[in-house]
Amino acid sequence: MTSYLLFIGTIAAIYALLSLGLVVSWGQAGMVNLGLVGFFGLGAYCSTLLTKFGAPIGLGWVAGAALAAAIGVGFCLLTRTLRGDYLAIVTLGFGEGLRLVELNERWLTGGSDGISGIRAPFKDALGELYPWFYFALAWILVALVVWVLSRALSSPFGRALRAVRDDEKVAAVAGKDVLRLKCQAFGIGAALFGLAGGLYAHFTSYISPDNFAVQLTIYIFLAVTAGGYSRLVGAVFGSLAVMTILESSRFAAEFIPGLSAVQIASLREFALAVALIVIMQLRPQGVFGLRNERAGSFDADTATSAAVVPVPSK
Repeated sequence: MTSYLLFIGTIAAIYALLSLGLVVSWGQAGMVNLGLVGFFGLGAYCSTLLTKFGAPIGLGWVAGAALAAAIGVGFCLLTRTLRGDYLAIVTLGFGEGLRLVELNERWLTGGSDGISGIRAPFKDALGELYPWFYFALAWILVALVVWVLSRALSSPFGRALRAVRDDEKVAAVAGKDVLRLKCQAFGIGAALFGLAGGLYAHFTSYISPDNFAVQLTIYIFLAVTAGGYSRLVGAVFGSLAVMTILESSRFAAEFIPGLSAVQIASLREFALAVALIVIMQLRPQGVFGLRNERAGSFDADTATSAAVVPVPSK
C-alpha cells in the first residue's frame, strides 16, 4: 500500500509541474496550449534517448526541458498571429502530430512498443528506499519551481505578462514587447512540460506514445481550472485533487457489481467531470480564486490586495 501511495504521490507531483507550466502560458500570458502533452512526450523521449547512450540522467532532464523550450519558442513565433480558439486548435494538432511521429519513427522511439528499461537515478543503490527518494525529489522540484515562478510573476515581468493577457494592444501601446513576452511565457511553460516528461520517463522506466495522449491534456486543464487558472498554489492543489478523484473512483468502482473494465474507466472520467461541474457551480473562479498579483510583491499567492481579472478567451 505504501508503494502504491508513493507512486500516486510522485505522479501527482509530475502533474503539478505540468499544471504550473500551464499557469504560466495560459493563466499569466493568456495563451491556450492544448498541445502540452506533445512537449511532455518530447522531454521524455529526449531524456530517455540521451541517457540510453550514456549521458547522465540530470543532463537528460535539462536537455529535455531545453529542447521543449526551444521548440515552444519556435512554435510561438510561427503562430504569433493566432489567438484564442485558433491557437488552441493549432496547439492541439501540434501535440497530436508529435505523438504520431513518436508512433511511426520506430527506429528512434520503438513505435507503439515504446522504450523499456529506462535508467532510474540511484535505483540499485537505494533499493527499497528508491520510491521515497523519487517522491521527495519530485516534490522538491515542484516547491523549487513554485518559488522561482512566484518570484518571477510578482516582478515587473509578471505584470507585463498579465498586461499582455488582458489586452495585447494596450500592452503594446504602453511599450511592452508583446511577441517577446509571449515567447518567453510559452517557452517557460514548454520547459516545465519537458522537465515533467523527463521525470516521468525515468520514474516509470517505460514510455510509449500511448502515455502522451490528449486525455492527459484534459486532466491538466481540469486541475488548473479547479484550482484557479492563474494561481500557482491552485495548480498544485488541482493536480492533487485530480489524482485523488481518479484513484479513489478506481476503488469505488469495485463496489459496483457488474461493471466491465471499460465501464470502470468511463466511471472514473465521469467522476472527474462531476467534480469539475460541482466546483464550477460553487466556485466558478476556482478554489483559490483569480486575482491580478501586484508587481514587487514577494509572495504573490499571499498578497492581500487583489483585483479580479477577466477570464482570457479560449
